[in-house]
Formats: sequence, structure tokens, C-alpha cells
Amino acid sequence: MRLRVLQFAVFAVLILLWHVFTTPGIIPPFYFDRDNAAAFFFGEPIKVFWTTIDWFTSGEIFVHLGVTLLETVLGFFIGAVSGLGIGLWLALSNTASAVMEPYIKGFNSMPRVVLAPIFAVWFGLGIWSKVALGVTLVFFVVFFNVYQGVREVSPTLLANARMLGASRWQLLRSIYLPSAMSWVFASLHNAVGLAFVGAVVGEYLGSSQGVGYLILQAEGTFDINTVFAGILVLTAFALLLDAIVGLIERGLMTWQPKTSETEKI
Repeated sequence: MRLRVLQFAVFAVLILLWHVFTTPGIIPPFYFDRDNAAAFFFGEPIKVFWTTIDWFTSGEIFVHLGVTLLETVLGFFIGAVSGLGIGLWLALSNTASAVMEPYIKGFNSMPRVVLAPIFAVWFGLGIWSKVALGVTLVFFVVFFNVYQGVREVSPTLLANARMLGASRWQLLRSIYLPSAMSWVFASLHNAVGLAFVGAVVGEYLGSSQGVGYLILQAEGTFDINTVFAGILVLTAFALLLDAIVGLIERGLMTWQPKTSETEKI
């Protein structure tokens, strides 16, 4: 309870500072030349809140949110599964790893957001161009964590298992995968945000639906409150997806010692 109170207090202080800074007459202007200029540039938390409420009560947001969530979940799932599979393959095959290393490093060094226009040409302006961008962002995060996790398995542990007659499948199931799981879930938590980035950036470049489309339209009319409302909605659902990943992590990694939130403090 103490932890939750502290978390809520930090949130309340941030919202209060935002409200004070953007409300005319509460503090004298020190940077802008008009009392309401701060609200124009930074929005007003009350208006952001009511814009969000209007979206949900009117139902306007559901179609756009459904499209963005579909793009995000598909990009996240395909990128995570392919990163896990290829990461395991290259980590367990020295020859394949040596052959593919320069190509993997080259693709990872590429600023993948610039691929968005190419994906739009290849896959059109539907959801699949956004999914493809999300996959490229998620894949490398998961791939490198799986690769590193498998590579760091203790050689002594592997030698002992082989001496006891463990097959390649048993090594994979009982040693390699459990060793890599901590790395995998750490990467998945980061990949959630990247999957949303892929969806929203793709919607920026060309779409007629999605939360990114709503934000882009609001930017075109200098409606900063709607922009912040879109950011708020995306953040809330990114946290929700991250929480789902956390639940799966706790369900699969029961062998890990539990650390309570009070101990973290």
C-alpha cells in the first residue's frame, strides 16, 4: 500500500505541475509572451482528460484503437517468435552464426524506421506495412538477447549434462531455454514499446485509421490536447500489454526466486 501511495503521489505531483504551468494567471509568464501560450504548446491536463473521455464515451476511439492494437500485437508476436527461433538457431550453430554475423550486424545498424516508406510500397497502406515495421523493430531486440543468453550457458553445466546422457533436445529444453528465458522476457518488455512505435510511425506515413492517424490529424490543426490524449491512450495500452507479458513471465519462470516490491524499495 505504501508503494502504491508513493507511485500515485508522484503521478499527482506531475499532473499538478502541468496544470499550474499551463493555466493562465496562476504563475506569471517567464518565457512565453502571452498568458495562454504555455497551454497552446503543452496542452492542459483537464482538456486532455475530457478529450480522452469523449473518445471512449462516443465510441470514436474504438475503431482506431483496434487497428493500432492489431498492428502492434501482430508485429510484437511475429517479431518475438522469429527473434527467438533464429536467435536459438544461430547461438547453437557456430557455422551459421559465423556466416550470418555480418548480415545481422548490418541490418541491426540500419535505422529501421527509414524502411517504413519501402514497406508501404511493398505491402500497401493497410495494416501489413505497419506490422512489417514493428517486426523489424522487435526482432533484433529479442534476437540479440536470446543469442547472448544461450551463449552464456555454463560449459561445465553442459558437459555434466552430456556425461549423464542428455540428448540435444533435452539440453535445449532443460538448459538452454531456461538459461535464455530471463534474457527473453527482459527483451520482451522493451519490445512492447517498439511494437507500438512501428504501428504509430507507419500510421504517420500513410493510413486512414489508427491512433497514430488521429494524432497526425490533431497535429495538422495544432490541437495539442488531442495529441496528448492520443499519447495517453497509447501509453495506457502499452502498459497493459507489458503487464500481460509480466503475467506470462511469472507463470513460466516459477523457478526464479521471488523479489517482493517492498524489497526493491
